Amino acid sequence: MDPVVIPILVAALVVVFLVAATVRIVPQARRYNIERFGRYRRTLQPGLNFVLPVADRVNTKLDVREQVYSSDPKPVITEDNLVVNIDTVLYYQITDPRAAAYEVADYLQAIDQLTVTTLRNVIGSMDLEATLTSREEINARLRAVLDDATGKWGIRVNRVEIKAIDPPNTIKEAMEKQMRAERDKRAAILHAEGERQAKILTAEGTKQKDILEAQGTQQAMILRADGESKAVELVFQAVHRNNADAKVLAYKYLETLPHLAQSDNNTFWVIPGELTEAIRTVTTAFGDQSAGAGLSASAEREDATADVADSDKDGVGAPEIEPNSTLALDAVAAADEAAKQAAAAVSDAKAEAEAAGETRLPGRR
Repeated sequence: MDPVVIPILVAALVVVFLVAATVRIVPQARRYNIERFGRYRRTLQPGLNFVLPVADRVNTKLDVREQVYSSDPKPVITEDNLVVNIDTVLYYQITDPRAAAYEVADYLQAIDQLTVTTLRNVIGSMDLEATLTSREEINARLRAVLDDATGKWGIRVNRVEIKAIDPPNTIKEAMEKQMRAERDKRAAILHAEGERQAKILTAEGTKQKDILEAQGTQQAMILRADGESKAVELVFQAVHRNNADAKVLAYKYLETLPHLAQSDNNTFWVIPGELTEAIRTVTTAFGDQSAGAGLSASAEREDATADVADSDKDGVGAPEIEPNSTLALDAVAAADEAAKQAAAAVSDAKAEAEAAGETRLPGRR
């Protein structure tokens, strides 16, 4: 081999090595910390960068994207002395690569331990019920403490979320029983409310039914009373229009009296004071008819006697009417029969009235 070629190859190799050692290509979302002779020099940004070969070297390569860190369950004691295991999820981002590399040895371990101590301080001031129902408050307090502590480490904590809170098994069983009891209670309350509403609606329906029936009965009674009043008015007008005799009205009055005692709903009935006046009117009426009949018979006898006398004067031989003759007996019999019928009518009216009164008076007692 030519002696000149060997130095050229060596020089080429040295140049390639120097170029490779000088050029640094940083990917996007990455940061490289450069040290020169063991001392921090600068942080390389994404893209093509040049460094001094041999003098500069890359100390740490950091990812500045937002990252997620999930810690293992940590036991925490609540205010009411119950041990619960809490899992947390941390969302963080490196904002200062130099501080993240030189201010803390292991920022993930530091964040994990700081999260545990902060959780114990926060949960220690709460009971189990408050711990289970106050996740937002716990997250806010955790983020405030971590953000303040990790700021000097070049790390920004964006969110802290509690992934799970696991109480002991005995507490879980007690909570399940409590939840079941609460559900049974709500079911019983809803059932009672349903029955109450049903009874209220039934009572309202019954009330409306009774009101409507009462209104219907009232309207029927009003219409019936109006009909009866109109009927009485028509009868009254007809009686006065036809100028009925008082004797006829008295007789109809006595005829109506027995019907008053025929109703089964009456326990007693009162005989009005006008009864005697009505009986007196009927008796007078029939008495006038008997007197008229007697006067007629007397007139007939006087006419017969006058005829006989005239015939005697005239010398005509007319037959004589004897006191026991058939004509005289017929007139007397007609008068007696009329008197008997009148007396019988009055007696029957009195008897019916007395019988009706005797029937109803014992019921009055």
